[in-house]
Amino acid sequence: MSSPEPNGGPTARRLQLGARLRGLREARGFTRAQAGDSIRSSESKISRLELGRVGFKERDVADLLRLYGVSDAEHDELLALMREANAHGWWHEYSDVISPWFLHYLDLEQAAELIRTYEVQFVPGLLQTADYARAVIALAHEKTSPAKIDRRVALRVARARILNRPDPPRLWAVIDEAVLHRPIGGPAVLRAQIEALLTATALPNVQLQVVPFGAGGHTAAGGAFSILRFADHDLSDVVYLEHLTNAQYLDKQEDLDLYSAAVAQLFIEAEEPQRTPDILRQALRALDG
Repeated sequence: MSSPEPNGGPTARRLQLGARLRGLREARGFTRAQAGDSIRSSESKISRLELGRVGFKERDVADLLRLYGVSDAEHDELLALMREANAHGWWHEYSDVISPWFLHYLDLEQAAELIRTYEVQFVPGLLQTADYARAVIALAHEKTSPAKIDRRVALRVARARILNRPDPPRLWAVIDEAVLHRPIGGPAVLRAQIEALLTATALPNVQLQVVPFGAGGHTAAGGAFSILRFADHDLSDVVYLEHLTNAQYLDKQEDLDLYSAAVAQLFIEAEEPQRTPDILRQALRALDG
């Protein structure tokens, strides 16, 4: 099995390259129409390239770099970035069980520096044990063959390795207290999952908080979401909303402001992180009846 890439995959590279090309164009004073003429294409094609929404052809990138008059060193660097943007991510081997709309998220998750997430019903995917993941996946794919469920579980386990790599992202997760009492997979599976969460809270890059039952209604009552932030400042934050058959990726500033405010309020309304181990132990005692 391939190892997760340390600095993200093709989608993140495509966004980085697009941002670099936009910066070069604007610094040189060219319009999108002028740039489009240089690659025998349109203004809209340049817009899609700069937003990282389409793949890159080496000839197009080379022609744009020639137009922008970059140095030989920068030329070679950006062409290397283009080749990485056109490569397959490690998760490509699981393409038979990955929904197309989820591919984009896998890539962004691997490139993220900070992942802030809120979950209402389940333990966050990056913190799930294999048995718990199997139970969650089976709920959504009850007609799927056992072999494909095994592959989905293997993918989820592979994703989680980013938390233990040499340059791991920071994961700041908030879960509803109900997650700790919902016996997904049965009491034994839930017990092992809570024990795994206890272990995860010891990681320096993981912060887990619990919104207690007593908190009542709160700002994120509408459902689960994640906000991804990247080390590359050319990449804006992305809000990820997953639905039953598709997902939304939000990067407009007004959406980012709304969800950033919601997650910040969650961090306040949830129990403090240092309380989490005690809450997890209480949940384990509750399982013992």
